[in-house]
Amino acid sequence: MPKTKSAKKELRKNLKRRLRNLKRKKQIKLAIKKFLKALEEKNREEAEKYLSLAYKYLDKAAKTFMHKNKASRLKSRLTLKFNKVFSK
Repeated sequence: MPKTKSAKKELRKNLKRRLRNLKRKKQIKLAIKKFLKALEEKNREEAEKYLSLAYKYLDKAAKTFMHKNKASRLKSRLTLKFNKVFSK
């Protein structure tokens, strides 16, 4: 356990940040899951909606806790899946 005043404050900050990051990760996973489900059902409108949401969440994550290249790679892979299903 932290002893000094500044260490205690850092612990509080870390806990808040951890919860915020976990919430954001959950949002990303949920958006991607719904996007993939819409792809399976071949529902273009739903897929576009959740692809856009996933982009939004990935961009926000890349600003804070996720590496920019990872976010970019995930966006690229989602787009490839979308194009593979709906470009025919």
